[in-house]
Parts: sequence; structure tokens; C-alpha cells
Amino acid sequence: MPRRCTVCFHHARDEIDNRLSGGSIISRLASEYSVSQQALLRHKANHLLPEMREQLATAPHLRDVDVLAEMKGLYARMKNHLHRAEEADNWQAIRAFHSEAVKDLELLAKLLGELDERPVVNLHVSPEWLKLRAVIVGALEPYSEARLAVLRAIEGAGNGSA
Repeated sequence: MPRRCTVCFHHARDEIDNRLSGGSIISRLASEYSVSQQALLRHKANHLLPEMREQLATAPHLRDVDVLAEMKGLYARMKNHLHRAEEADNWQAIRAFHSEAVKDLELLAKLLGELDERPVVNLHVSPEWLKLRAVIVGALEPYSEARLAVLRAIEGAGNGSA
């Protein structure tokens, strides 16, 4: 079932849309409206009205913004805050700054193309399957062509080509 956009269904959607199109800082909006930065970014990319997107794209104060540089700067500042919280042994602040630093680092990795978000499927090969494979291949020992065909089929199935 597709996920519902939390921003589209937020009681203050119009205000959020206006502030997004006005160039408000995503992290600040996320905090003020109790929504995630990722939800705001998805909403901005996928659901912000076309005229608001146009306004955002042509806003003079945003025209020269280097998003990557800004994100790097935000991450550096968050790391600095985290370091100071650790020096002060302030565990509440450490947790908060660590959480924000992780979010910033994740977004930065996405911007840089260093985060592969494709689903990963980990296949576990059970010992029972390995034993069964050995029995089948062993039984086909006298039939070299059949044995080779079965081995190719098994290897192909393991590589997703079967």
C-alpha cells in the first residue's frame, strides 16, 4: 500500500506550502510542524503546486544557492554542536545532535549519489540446500551433459536469471 504524504494531510499544509515556496529552511519547518525533513523534501519535489515551484525556482534570494555547499555547511555545524555536547557530557543534547547529524549526513550522501537506496535482498543458503545440491550433482555424475545442465540452471537461478 502506498504511503500517504504526511505534509499533504497536515492541518497546516497551506502554510507549509507557502513557506516551502518562500525558501524556508527545511529543518526549521520540520521542527515547527512536527514532520520529518524527508517528508518535506518529498512533498516539495512531488506535491508542491506548479505555480509555487515556479515561484521557488525564480526567487531572487534562492537563485544562487548551492544546495550541496549549504548541506555540507549544515552538516559541519551539526557535527560541531555534537562535539561540544559530547565535551559537556550532555547526553540529551548528544542524542539530539547525533540524530540530526545522521539525517544531514544521509541527505548529503543522497545529494552526492553515494547512498544506494535500491532494495537489498540477502539470500541465505541453508546447509540443507547445499546437501541436496551435492546429492543431485553427485547422482548426475555418470550423465555429464545432464549434470552440466543442472549446474548451469542452479547457478542461473542464484544469479536471478532463471
